[in-house]
Amino acid sequence: MFLFAWLSKKPSNNVIYYPNRILRGLEPWEGSRTRNPFSWIKEAMNSTEADVVSLSGIDTAVYFVFLSTVLGILVLSGIVLLPVLLPIAGTDDGVTRAQTTSNGSFSNLDKLSMGNIPEKSPRLWAFLMATYWVSFVTFYLLWKAYKHVSVLRATALMTPEVKPEQFVILVRDIPPIPQGQTRKEQVDSYFKTIYPETFYRSMVVTKNKEVNKIWKELGGYKKKLARAEAIFAASKMTGKPEGTKPTNKIGFLGLVGRKVDTIDYCNEKISELVPKLESEQKITIKEKQQASALVFFNSREVAASAAQNLHAQMVDTWTVTEAPEPRQLIWNNLPMKFYARQIRQYVVYVIVALTIFFYMIPIGFVSAFTTLKNLKKLLPFLKSIVDQAEIKTVLEAFLPQIALLVFLALLPKFLMILTKAEGIPSVSHAVRGTSGKYFYFTVLNVFIGVTLGGTLFSSFKSIQKQPDTVVTLLASSLPGNATFFLTFVALRFFVGYGLELSRIVPLIIYHLKKKYLCKTEAELKEAWIPGDLGYATRVPNDLLIITVTLCYSVIAPLIIPFGVLYFGLGWLILRNQALKVYVPSYESYGRMWPHMHTRILAALIIYQVTMFGYFGVKKFFYATFLIPLPILSLIFAFVCSKKFYRSFRDTPLEVACQDLKETPDMQNIFRSYIPPSLSSEKFDDGDQFEDALSQQVSRTGSSV
Repeated sequence: MFLFAWLSKKPSNNVIYYPNRILRGLEPWEGSRTRNPFSWIKEAMNSTEADVVSLSGIDTAVYFVFLSTVLGILVLSGIVLLPVLLPIAGTDDGVTRAQTTSNGSFSNLDKLSMGNIPEKSPRLWAFLMATYWVSFVTFYLLWKAYKHVSVLRATALMTPEVKPEQFVILVRDIPPIPQGQTRKEQVDSYFKTIYPETFYRSMVVTKNKEVNKIWKELGGYKKKLARAEAIFAASKMTGKPEGTKPTNKIGFLGLVGRKVDTIDYCNEKISELVPKLESEQKITIKEKQQASALVFFNSREVAASAAQNLHAQMVDTWTVTEAPEPRQLIWNNLPMKFYARQIRQYVVYVIVALTIFFYMIPIGFVSAFTTLKNLKKLLPFLKSIVDQAEIKTVLEAFLPQIALLVFLALLPKFLMILTKAEGIPSVSHAVRGTSGKYFYFTVLNVFIGVTLGGTLFSSFKSIQKQPDTVVTLLASSLPGNATFFLTFVALRFFVGYGLELSRIVPLIIYHLKKKYLCKTEAELKEAWIPGDLGYATRVPNDLLIITVTLCYSVIAPLIIPFGVLYFGLGWLILRNQALKVYVPSYESYGRMWPHMHTRILAALIIYQVTMFGYFGVKKFFYATFLIPLPILSLIFAFVCSKKFYRSFRDTPLEVACQDLKETPDMQNIFRSYIPPSLSSEKFDDGDQFEDALSQQVSRTGSSV
């Protein structure tokens, strides 16, 4: 925080700490530069949900509903659990020492856990009632949050401003073209027959691989030309008045080959590529049409209705869904056939399951062997370093957690590639899919994997002698593993949120690029543009923390303050980042919320099952009273899904039929969906783009 307060005051760092405001044309600082350097805390706390929506969108506002809901669950749970359970556990002399994963370094904490309560003790009644308290608090706050997010989404969709995606549907699985028709004619005639008054036009999806390649190559030469011209202009100021023209080699990576004048060479290549691109655009539009299309209506309620209706007798033809924003479309996935998508989905699930299983092996070994004792055996030369008191304390507490975080950092991109391979049509949907896979991965590998790994390796000799004690050993180790997870949560909010707020890594990278690499304004902007909050990894990481905190909330209540700190600091720091730093890359109007809600309930069920098993280990005969809890959780999930989910999947017609501020410009809406690689001055009119698709179809009537 001190580093942030100092660095953010320097004007040269404004693009790192206030990019959202700068891109919106606002002043980086709302007040005087002589103000209190920590006034950002007051600004974040005083900001309203409307402020977040206006500066960062509905998805970000929904994310803060998630944070505040989880924070509320932990605070209300802690208010009861901490003053009630800690004295009950701490004053019991039945168990004097609990096993820990840290070789006894934190054994005093274990005296305040459920592990300090002997078997069959009547004191366990308090822990059983606490399990019910946490569950009902979660039900209550999740219900309130779902209602709130539903209203937030509906309000955003009812806005009188024109949103292009509300007038478009995505059509996939178009059947083979009838003889004597083009694909464009087939789509137009089909929808004109069903919607004769409101159908506007269609845009057939094309195979853009070749045109994309030329377009990217042309863009690369344009950037290279702008850079060369900037270098040439700078040389006139610092060297000879006539300047020095930059040169480059045209071979592999610019390291070999003939040396050429960069400006002349780029101009020459641009002159070659422009007609080549125009020619390929015409070929692509006319000859590479696919079995998918975007269909435009002049009424958003008709578009919403069309997206929800079954258009064909067979579900694998004329599949219709709501269209995402233009910037969200994953064009390569749109033509993918119905059964191909189904098969790919199952294949991806199998790959993810295998990934989870095989990742559990190295993570189990990491949790077992990343201790100072084992490191000194494996790497004897480190002994003199790690035996120093200060270093030993830090490594003993955080070494396994750091190793775990490194493993997890390698995974998200792989999961995103797998998710897109399913044939998902939009970026936001891919983010939700990746987030779900990453959540189950982290829960199974971090929470369950570390617990099983640490216990099995530490108790391997005991299990060899008495194999039938494995379940008892695993369950009895739960309080000891709370120490690992307590330090894991602490590391996440102390280091993770410290790096988030200070943005020291993006700051260093930006200044290095600015000094040595960036020559043009476009390159400079590219160096500091912040991107979005990164829901694909941020949400599952938060869900892992709530899973861990819930599961240990009754077993070791001291973890609750750490969970509160994590989500409290997260709410504060990310509020500042959302208002001043991050720029949304898409808007899905809260479609992430049902995903978050379901995963919180999954965490709750894991907690309830864990508690049932642990009470069984304690030989508490009344543990059967916990059986209704997972059943109640499943019923609650079912009721929420039936009541709320449909309005997140589809736009309600009562929302879509609200009046607009102005008549929508359908030409602009159509133009916004033209892929960048197919957009040119010749197709800016939209009519000409349509004519390129088909010169035979009239937009005034049906050809059927």
